[in-house]
Amino acid sequence: MEKHQNGIISVRAGEELNKQRLEQFLRQEINGLPKEQLVVRQFGTGHSNLTYALQIGDWDAVLRRPPLGPVAPRAHDMEREYKILSALHPLFNTAPKPFVFSDDLSIVGSPFFVMERRYGFVLDSDFPEGVNPTPELGRKISEKMVELLVELHSLDYQKTDLADMAKPQGFMQRQVEGWIGRYERAQTDQLTGVKQLMEWLQGNIPISQEPAIIHYDFKLNNALFSADFSEITGLFDWEMTTVGDPLADLGAAMSYWIQSDDPKLLKEGLGKAPVTVMDGFYSREEFIASYSEKSGRDVSDMNFYLTFAYFKLAVIVQQIYYRYKKGQTQDPRFAHFDQYVASLMAHALSTALKG
Repeated sequence: MEKHQNGIISVRAGEELNKQRLEQFLRQEINGLPKEQLVVRQFGTGHSNLTYALQIGDWDAVLRRPPLGPVAPRAHDMEREYKILSALHPLFNTAPKPFVFSDDLSIVGSPFFVMERRYGFVLDSDFPEGVNPTPELGRKISEKMVELLVELHSLDYQKTDLADMAKPQGFMQRQVEGWIGRYERAQTDQLTGVKQLMEWLQGNIPISQEPAIIHYDFKLNNALFSADFSEITGLFDWEMTTVGDPLADLGAAMSYWIQSDDPKLLKEGLGKAPVTVMDGFYSREEFIASYSEKSGRDVSDMNFYLTFAYFKLAVIVQQIYYRYKKGQTQDPRFAHFDQYVASLMAHALSTALKG
């Protein structure tokens, strides 16, 4: 496959790695590396973990590490993500193969892991140059995303090490309580309706379906597509993966799946609206219906899962904004995330009340 390079930038100021120390580590841990010097660049997308493209001659890989500054407890757990990929890759080839993990802070300043590099196109707010985004292509991409999520949820988690890493019983109860706690710890402003929303979530938790391996950050710009969009060649950002209610995964996916009639701030809170607003892409209702048909799962409680997903997404954005507000990061992209949090909370409450 041609090695498409979209999304790669020079390393941002303040996010550099110690190339000499990292190269020394790689040569100690990975046999047969070429003689050329290590080249480090960065993937420009994402607002959380830092992801780097590594290249030594014709060898290349990806390094993931937590964001700079203090992070929320148990968040950005690189060792856990490494273990998840180690367990999943043999059963689910769309998950990249991990190479090595290290918690030696002298190498890049934090725990990190290195995994194989996959190639293809990441879709975010635009299609690659030269690609004609027809309605037929939008439907094709939508269906590929549905099929991949159904495939993931069909895996037998008991055959993986995830069986020992997760406790699916009581999953949604822990999720609701846990994310409410995260919001309270990261709160910076008093927002109207948030207390009502949290009480609604606590009082409306449905009975969970059979547990499955859930990605829990399943979104279009975490997927990598082949040049003709006939297959998904990679799925990334596995740090939230666990065994739990598959409809929670579908709900989280739909909170990222923006459609053309969504409120302006919901569509553009992170910048330009994603390609899913274009003609042909499934609406959330169509995506959920296709998922139900292909998986055989009852989706009659999706209103709760979607409400919770918007709340959870609001909390994630709030945690980033909290770090910015406290001066733990100076990234200017985060300066107005408080407005995005308010929009997500309001949208979550309106979703709850629709049900």
